[in-house]
Amino acid sequence: MSYKVGVFVGSLASDSINRKLAKALVKLAPPELELVDIPIGGLPLYSRDYDADYPPEGRAFKDAVAAVDALLFVTPEYNRSIPGVLKNAIDWGSRPWGTNSFAKKPSAVTGTSPGNVSTAVAQQHLRSILSFVNSPELANPEAYIHFTEGLIDDDGNVTDASSEEFLRNWLKEFHLFVAKVVGAQQITV
Repeated sequence: MSYKVGVFVGSLASDSINRKLAKALVKLAPPELELVDIPIGGLPLYSRDYDADYPPEGRAFKDAVAAVDALLFVTPEYNRSIPGVLKNAIDWGSRPWGTNSFAKKPSAVTGTSPGNVSTAVAQQHLRSILSFVNSPELANPEAYIHFTEGLIDDDGNVTDASSEEFLRNWLKEFHLFVAKVVGAQQITV
């Protein structure tokens, strides 16, 4: 089976290395995974005041999440956490109460940074948030990508063979995880 996977990039920077990583993941994904970008930059700051009447941007975002089978988060690390724009998107998708778009959608988390610990702390924080919104997560293998100049070119090509192989295998594991989670949810009692 093939699955449609919504990709969230937690950086709005035009030259984002995490956007480069997301492009690489699209290229390296097995044929069973169709990775599609779900933009998050146009969402206003979430407030529960919107719950009674979601604005068009919020409805379009929730519709985009509903249209995919799984979720892939590519996040930088800002101040040992995830960027505000990514948290804002999760708030929009999980509200109002009773309409959580992330519930039961299998997810995976990765990210890249030039720092030695890459995005490890941000990813742990994001995993905690995803647990709360009831999104089953690929726990292992973890994918903390240490970014070096030229690791991924502007077209999304990974220039280091071992990094490319790791990402390919990580995506294969994600595919197996998605198949298990989606398959388990289709079992009726």
